[in-house]
Amino acid sequence: MQTSIRFSSDGDAPVERPPARLAFSDGTVLEGRAVGRRGTTGGELCFNTSMTGYQEILTDPSYHGQLMTMTYPHIGNYGASEEDLEADAPMVAGLVVRSFSEEYSNPLADESLEAWMQRHGLVGITGVDTR
Repeated sequence: MQTSIRFSSDGDAPVERPPARLAFSDGTVLEGRAVGRRGTTGGELCFNTSMTGYQEILTDPSYHGQLMTMTYPHIGNYGASEEDLEADAPMVAGLVVRSFSEEYSNPLADESLEAWMQRHGLVGITGVDTR
């Protein structure tokens, strides 16, 4: 199933994150907020139930071109580190999460997951029920 994530800004009122939409080929659309780079992407929607290792998952070549849905509700809370990569760049086409952490608490992290996603051009959506 092809799925696309579409981002658009809400010009009426300032918001922390622009609105984002996860659109399915059957016409179903889920509303959320943009994380990472703003843009549109598409791919097969898959999921991962891991509580940790999100950066390894995003750079795992076996997920190349897929939209990764993380079922664990809090993603980004330990930041991003160049030491935690399976490949030099993200392999997934996009990230779908329930709750994206703005802050991280890991002294070994190089940057936030948000900054890492923006630097690598990875788009994502938060605020989606991933259960």
